[in-house]
Amino acid sequence: MLTFIKNATLLTPLCRRSGVIVIQDRQIEAIEDHVEIPDGATVIDAQGLYAAPGFVDLHVHGGGGYGVMDCNSQEIIRMCQAHAQHGVTSILPTTLASPISHLQRAIEAVRQAKEEYPGILGIHLEGPFLSPSQKGAQNEDSILPATQENVRALLDTWDGIRMMGAAPEAVGGLALADTLREAGIVPSIAHSDADYDTVVKAIEHGYTDVTHIYSSCSSVIRKNGYRVPGVVEAGLLQDELTVQIIADGRHLPTALLRLIVKCKGPDKISLISDGLEYSASQIQEGTVYRQANGVETIYEDQVMKLLDRQAFAGSTASGDRLVRTMVEVGVSLQDAITMASTTPARVIGEDRRKGRLAPGYDADLVLFDGFISIKLTMGLGQILYSELGAEA
Repeated sequence: MLTFIKNATLLTPLCRRSGVIVIQDRQIEAIEDHVEIPDGATVIDAQGLYAAPGFVDLHVHGGGGYGVMDCNSQEIIRMCQAHAQHGVTSILPTTLASPISHLQRAIEAVRQAKEEYPGILGIHLEGPFLSPSQKGAQNEDSILPATQENVRALLDTWDGIRMMGAAPEAVGGLALADTLREAGIVPSIAHSDADYDTVVKAIEHGYTDVTHIYSSCSSVIRKNGYRVPGVVEAGLLQDELTVQIIADGRHLPTALLRLIVKCKGPDKISLISDGLEYSASQIQEGTVYRQANGVETIYEDQVMKLLDRQAFAGSTASGDRLVRTMVEVGVSLQDAITMASTTPARVIGEDRRKGRLAPGYDADLVLFDGFISIKLTMGLGQILYSELGAEA
């Protein structure tokens, strides 16, 4: 089936240009300045809207009122559909630290969901091999050692694990990265209290990413008068590391967002929602929510907090909000799209088919206006969400 998207302003990492996107079934066949549209083709008039590659969210626990840890494949699909309304075409449903048996059920549920929803690229395990001192909203009782038995029990459940967040300084944390690297899984430094030197060792063992930098990870401290840098400083300084940032406008202030971009650049940053069940949905101020891991949270000021208000407990963000936040703090629209699409696709090795508007790439794209309000989301040539009509 041929589909043509006309009158769009195409966003690439280098420029903006007008053009017609030609889609053949599941792929972009061509991008032309002008093209004669044959009779019978489907035509979408973008009416001057921006066209960009679909957003890739590597770290999202739920959405639309549904969560990964409920271990229900149909609810995971609904979660993905909720995020698609906000521009996310590719997604890694993400777990919380939990007992091995619970994680195995969640992995199986995501595997089943992927069979029906191809936008699911696999699963991201955030834990359970984390540092209790940086647990954040994770349940400390579910934080486990990275023993060979625990690691194999998870990895043998499904070969669709694409990323695992772990603390390299925890028991088995360095050997874990060796195992993950051999299995083609991205090891990400997560909920970690490691110092700078330990992070350098972690890089040598295969860690290549930092989970939600500045959130639940160590920063510079004093020991006997000496300043000791931590995960944050290593993430900013070490070129080998990409970083995830929760760009919901709440977790990180403007100055820190700008600092991360200045240090890393858009090619080393993935925008993530870290969204909980009520991301990509409407939620009432003051709502108290009990996570699947037993931790109670409250929704205030557009973010989830622990009940004692001493820490955030995850976001309610969506893909469009992440891009909008970065533009509002002064990042160019092209760079924001790179961080929402191109970079996260590359981090998990999907950059040969995802994250670009180019011939031969999957027909994953979004149309949005100047306020970054999503008007159409397309995944593999299929319309997932639309406020526009199509001509036949």
